[in-house]
Amino acid sequence: MKLYYLQGACSLACLISLIEAGAKFEAIPVDRKTRKLPDGRDYTEVNPKGYVPALELDDGEVLTENTAVLPYIADLNPSAKLAPPVGTRERFRLQEWLGYLNGELHKNFSLLFLPSVPEPMKQIAKDNIARRLALIEERLGDKPYLMGENFSVADAYLYVILSWRERLGVDISAFPKVTALYERVRARPSVEAARKAEGLSA
Repeated sequence: MKLYYLQGACSLACLISLIEAGAKFEAIPVDRKTRKLPDGRDYTEVNPKGYVPALELDDGEVLTENTAVLPYIADLNPSAKLAPPVGTRERFRLQEWLGYLNGELHKNFSLLFLPSVPEPMKQIAKDNIARRLALIEERLGDKPYLMGENFSVADAYLYVILSWRERLGVDISAFPKVTALYERVRARPSVEAARKAEGLSA
């Protein structure tokens, strides 16, 4: 397998999850400015959408979108418990979390990266982020992770989104349970290994 990634982007959640699953894979960086691969090809030859992640399977088929790639990675090694078993109600809860993180939290954070977005619109995005985090805070209750006792691919995704907060001016101090989850995930060896592999600071 080959994981195509941009340094520090949402594909980091896939890298963390692959390490957690103990999978054999090659991590291939995409140049942020040129969108070129190390072999000189344009990244759109792999993923016509032009963004990460993209997971190239051993048979050459390519999966994209975190909502698809992360569950696929989890199912590579069920014993790692990165996702509940297929067909269970809890599995659908995981899909629910992944959809929420992708469509509600990630997308609002994405607006803050764009210099062309006016400040009033960025403030709206920050207000939306606060509301989304408030829901996560409430749903966490006394659970250490989104799905309960077990770390899941959804926690990896949430961690990566929240790792952008300081550079984007997003304050999460009002959400102690979310903050504690973030720190809990950051301390995992897989996160340290993934960040080191991408050349990110600790």
